[in-house]
Amino acid sequence: MFLSARRPSLLSSRIHEAFGPAALGFALMQAAQRPGMVALLVPEHRAETVLPAGFRRILPPERVAVIRAGSDADLLWAVEEALRAAALGFVIAVWDKPLSLTQGRRLQLAAEAGRTTGILLIPEGGGSNAAETRWHCTPLWQPAESTLMRWSLIKNKKGTCESWVVRWDATAGAITVVSETGERSGAAPPVL
Repeated sequence: MFLSARRPSLLSSRIHEAFGPAALGFALMQAAQRPGMVALLVPEHRAETVLPAGFRRILPPERVAVIRAGSDADLLWAVEEALRAAALGFVIAVWDKPLSLTQGRRLQLAAEAGRTTGILLIPEGGGSNAAETRWHCTPLWQPAESTLMRWSLIKNKKGTCESWVVRWDATAGAITVVSETGERSGAAPPVL
């Protein structure tokens, strides 16, 4: 996959970061579009919020291997090992603290070695300069639409930054770009 101004997709073999109230949805939607197993790594104290029932229609639980770590050092080690495991299709990790440049660079090197794409779910302001992209993800409330989100690309090493309004199309199993209210001109938006 490539990253362009038109499509919210991620470069492979890289580490990306996401934050905001819809960051987990962003990560799961990205993972669902790639083949293979997904590793979801979380600190032990956050294990109860790993894969809420509402997200199971985006990414089936049988594709997700949940790994819980008791300490920051254990979590960082597990994320590195998961990224190096070429058998995994995607890695999602929940990281509660600011990430150092050294930690971010180690994860980036692991992703390149394993040719695995990863997303770190970080606190706001807690990212690393080593990340390829950083996304701010927020839900958009609509009465009949539970997966409508705004994804804002706020850091991009390979291009420009932009925002998209997207939703998960469960029937197609894909992300659909949605035009802003009153901005749609003619044809329906493309399915990514």
